[in-house]
Amino acid sequence: MSGCGRTTVVFDETLTDYDFGPTHPMSPLRVDLTMRLARELGVVPTLVDAPVASDDLIGTIHTPSMIAAVKRMSRGTVDVEHGLGSDDNPTFDHMHQAAAHVVGASVEACRQVWTGESSHSANIAGGLHHAMRDRASGFCIYNDVAVGIQWLLDQGATRVAYVDVDVHHGDGVEHIFADDPRVLTISLHETGQMLFPGTGFATDCGSGAAEGTIVNVALPPGTADAGWLRAFHAVVPPLLREWKPEILVTQHGCDSHLEDPLAHLMLTVDGQRATYLALHDLAHEICEGRWVVTGGGGYAIVEVVPRAWTHLLGIVNGTPLDPQTETPPLWREHVRDDLGCTPPLRLTDGRTPTWRDWDEGFDPEVWLDRAIHATRQAVFPLHGLDAYA
Repeated sequence: MSGCGRTTVVFDETLTDYDFGPTHPMSPLRVDLTMRLARELGVVPTLVDAPVASDDLIGTIHTPSMIAAVKRMSRGTVDVEHGLGSDDNPTFDHMHQAAAHVVGASVEACRQVWTGESSHSANIAGGLHHAMRDRASGFCIYNDVAVGIQWLLDQGATRVAYVDVDVHHGDGVEHIFADDPRVLTISLHETGQMLFPGTGFATDCGSGAAEGTIVNVALPPGTADAGWLRAFHAVVPPLLREWKPEILVTQHGCDSHLEDPLAHLMLTVDGQRATYLALHDLAHEICEGRWVVTGGGGYAIVEVVPRAWTHLLGIVNGTPLDPQTETPPLWREHVRDDLGCTPPLRLTDGRTPTWRDWDEGFDPEVWLDRAIHATRQAVFPLHGLDAYA
């Protein structure tokens, strides 16, 4: 692994105040369990305090009426116009404070990397990629990723690449920067034919000056490690190498896992780890290691998220963990005794991910290959790349 220099994670315990309640799928417990596991395994990067974003900072992306609406919210209140109070986005006391804290953490991670204080910086509580300028959506109140990217642009960045590996289409970030030729958004996700938010198809690739800066790979349900990694390597590295971003921002929802209850892909923790390693290496190859990392979705709260994101933090820290590593006894005891759950025993699902390179040819009879080819055909020529090579 390339040398990483100083690495950081922006975190404090109150980031788990972003809490939709005990029955909601996106429990903050997943963040707590991740940090506990990563600490016990000794792979937590240097801790940096998470600031709370100001209204002015949030307002670089979100409308004044949206911010005002979130501030008005308390438990059980509803604002249909701004997507607040739905089953996906139930309201809770101090909602604005909690959401602004997540935004502040992601902007601080961007600041750490852009100023050179850190080579890599993570906010695993972030990655709330569905929120729109004037509307909450898909468990996401404010779009911390978009605010972070806008901050980078305001500091003078001219080429920001955003790669989203959540099982759901990164629609909010894509929509917010759809007309901005300085931002390349790449999303690999289960096809919107089957899954929320129902968007993100190969032919959605931007227009005007920003044509080609939107990239979507809409994967069939059932896609597993080999298919996912085939798609990733067929699309992401060639585009990033051609785009030559100054900084790489990534979103790491781990809800693509086969045990996740809200989607239909079939990745293992091992396949997800392989993706994290590939993104780390691309950051070093293309943009001198400047890498901002966020969390995202993931609803197998005990079985998957802590293991996946502990691998992620280890890679951010430059200390990747052996997949055969056992989960520490104290962590297992906490999961078993305090949460009443059966803890996973190792950081692996027992798979060794392999994939077939795209340059070995594609089969038009296979849905996965058709999906990959559709993306390459729509976008690659706009970057001067051969869709068939």
